[in-house]
Amino acid sequence: MPASSDPNRSYAAAHFALELDGSPNVGLFRSIEGGGVRTDVMSYVTNGGPVYDRWRQLGKPKFEDIKLQVGMAMSEPFYAWIANFFKGVVDRKTGSIVAADFYYKERARRQFTSAMIKELTFPTLDGKDTKAAYMTVGFSVEDIHFQKGTGAKLAPPNGFDSQKLWTACNFRFTLSGFEPYCTRTSKIDSFTVKQNVIEYHMGGQLAPIKTPSAIDFPNIAFYVPEADAFPFMDYFTNKTQLSTKSDKPAGSASKLNGSIVTYDNSGSNLFTLSFTGADIFSVSPDRSDSSTEEIKNVKIELYTESMSFEYAAFEVM
Repeated sequence: MPASSDPNRSYAAAHFALELDGSPNVGLFRSIEGGGVRTDVMSYVTNGGPVYDRWRQLGKPKFEDIKLQVGMAMSEPFYAWIANFFKGVVDRKTGSIVAADFYYKERARRQFTSAMIKELTFPTLDGKDTKAAYMTVGFSVEDIHFQKGTGAKLAPPNGFDSQKLWTACNFRFTLSGFEPYCTRTSKIDSFTVKQNVIEYHMGGQLAPIKTPSAIDFPNIAFYVPEADAFPFMDYFTNKTQLSTKSDKPAGSASKLNGSIVTYDNSGSNLFTLSFTGADIFSVSPDRSDSSTEEIKNVKIELYTESMSFEYAAFEVM
């Protein structure tokens, strides 16, 4: 039998697909990490006496978190799942991770149940970086089963042909009250939105039930040329010191809001990440060096209280 037609031949997993709640294919992603199963090994010994034997047995199963690295080649159900995560909606998914060979033929799958998004990491956005950008989405599961692939060819995900490549240089940052000074934002550092998952152990069940806790929204660090940074410096100085103009103490409760908009090479929006309840807590100029020709930037850091995610396709629904 030719090796190319042997269903049991070794293969290099070239393509990965995600299935959610019965949808045959909600997107192709770049890489997958985790998703294994393990247990602790428990040891027992006798309490005294001449017997020194040691007995072992398996404990409760533990299902590793799954991390996917995704770009803009996913379909709307996946981005709706992300949007619900930002809203604090407990959206549990049942689905499969499908591994396919170079010819898109299914070779293996991992079925999971009660999956919840645990964290989402946005990549560094840099105006000088023309490479493709990818988000890392981590989710916890309550059960995983390994299955052999059917050999069927993967169906293209819904809307796959309309997905646009997301590059790290295509973004627009805005901050309320500072719109004219944000137009030349050169870089936004990577950040992670996290939600701790609590394990609840109960009688009659071998594996724990997983429940979500509060979402921790991160700080955002962005960079602007020093020529555009003075309004941010003045604002921060007045917020943290006595204002010489009004002789009133600074540190008022007024908050800022803003957004990060990503778009493709044609200028069409891909998704918008909005944040509210923000304020500046750090202004740090770059190191000064007379031997460099790099434009001097200023790093500005914000704390945030809430974020929301909107996939561009939702705007026309």
